[in-house]
Amino acid sequence: MAAKVKISEIQDKGIVLLEPKGNFIGGDETDDLRDTIKKFSDEGNLKLVIDLGDVLYLNSTALGVLISAHTNYTKREGKIKLCQLNKNLENLFVITKLSLIFDAYHTKEEAINSF
Repeated sequence: MAAKVKISEIQDKGIVLLEPKGNFIGGDETDDLRDTIKKFSDEGNLKLVIDLGDVLYLNSTALGVLISAHTNYTKREGKIKLCQLNKNLENLFVITKLSLIFDAYHTKEEAINSF
């Protein structure tokens, strides 16, 4: 199943919400995610919420996309927040120590309100 990235913008707050769906295994779906994040980054977005509620799997390439996005946003004084990680993703983030660099929230609302 091809992964898709749904994009919403919360205009009055300057927040972009990405809702990727499916498995991110380093193919076109991962490129799409990277390109989407890059587009908003290039436009100067500083507040990004990535809702992983519909993501079943992230491989190392997909994690790399998130890490480089985090680095890019941090350099520009921006923030990326994650939300709705399933148990597997939560474990992955703990094992890889990424839970120490990413702010993760249970709900979309919590992530949005955390800015």
